[in-house]
Amino acid sequence: MLKRLLLLLPLLWLAACSTTSPPMPRPGDGGVLSPAALPAWQQQNMGDTLSALQQSCKVTARKPGWQAVCADAARIPSGDDTRTRLFFESHFNAWAVRDSAGSGGLITGYYEPLLNGSRSRSERTPYPVYGVPADLLVLDYPPALHGRSVLVARKAAGNRLQLLPGKNEAAPGEIEIHPADFPVDPRSNKLKGRLAGNRLLPYYTRAEIAQGKGVASAPVLAWVEDPVELFFLQVQGSGRIQLEDGSFLHVGYAEQNGYAYQSIGKWLVEKGELTLSAASMQGIQGWIKAHPGRQQELFAVNPSYVFFKTLPGGDSGPAGALGVPLTGGYSIAVDPHYIPLGTPVYLATTWPLSQQPLTRLVHAQDTGSAIRGAVRADLFWGYGSEAGMYAGRMKQSGSMWMLLPKGMTPSMAAAP
Repeated sequence: MLKRLLLLLPLLWLAACSTTSPPMPRPGDGGVLSPAALPAWQQQNMGDTLSALQQSCKVTARKPGWQAVCADAARIPSGDDTRTRLFFESHFNAWAVRDSAGSGGLITGYYEPLLNGSRSRSERTPYPVYGVPADLLVLDYPPALHGRSVLVARKAAGNRLQLLPGKNEAAPGEIEIHPADFPVDPRSNKLKGRLAGNRLLPYYTRAEIAQGKGVASAPVLAWVEDPVELFFLQVQGSGRIQLEDGSFLHVGYAEQNGYAYQSIGKWLVEKGELTLSAASMQGIQGWIKAHPGRQQELFAVNPSYVFFKTLPGGDSGPAGALGVPLTGGYSIAVDPHYIPLGTPVYLATTWPLSQQPLTRLVHAQDTGSAIRGAVRADLFWGYGSEAGMYAGRMKQSGSMWMLLPKGMTPSMAAAP
């Protein structure tokens, strides 16, 4: 999923702290301490965190220093909190996560929406959930090529384009690309476009897609009742659609139209339509209900548009950037430049819009385009309305500790 762009992510609100974090102990010299010394460690419910670790181990067990840890984790019976706690204490050290501003950072939340829908279009369900259009083409655009005025490519497998190095003029059957035509997204090394003759042009914006452009070749995975919920489904990157027979369709990010995400919450604050404190997901939904005639104007502020694919059924969460299912309440998105994916992270923050401490051993299993910096995390709350309530209101300050296998340092963990 966080191979996806948003994934997550992108936030609907401004990245600003709204509460203060609970008091934290000072780590010892070098920023390392025993997990037993972490705040509220003895009060932790270890069942879900063990399950999340076992999911991470499907990937991390192949990395140096993790094989024995993951083998021991697999032998712990579910529900044995005491044994699980002792396992973490005996196998891990906790390293304080800091940046130039110190150990405090921003903790936000994300979730999987639950929508009502149908396999068929009707008066009740007129809004389409699109798969990837057949005319959407994707080109890898490595930084080494930035600044080139003309590129040449040819079609490869699926919707991918393959660069032809050294060429600046397209022969018959080849595609000419002018990078200056495309929107600048410093977080992406891909160009997304469509063909006009033999030239690649930017793909359609959200506003253009809303007018019907570019989606004639896109499969419709489902039709849903509410366009606002569909917008939030795109922002979150995955979700579930309950069909008329009671079954669920699980959908997740497949592709995106090539435009950088723009926060509609930030736009509303800048326009004086909402205060900063009210620019939560719930606040934005309330504004739309009060101004239904301006809904499309607001949505068009964000030119990014997400196309979906169906995901396997069952109760497991969506797959994160690590490639394993996310665990509601125990998976986080991080900036992998600072915290390697698969790492257990002890999170000390507060509940949304509250001073009540929230301390939990979570796992770095996802990334997101809005998640940048060392002390920065996006907590995955699960799916449905309750998860959305927590995720949409969460803008807390907090502290983080990485738990690394004993004998491993942060610099060793960051090594490829």
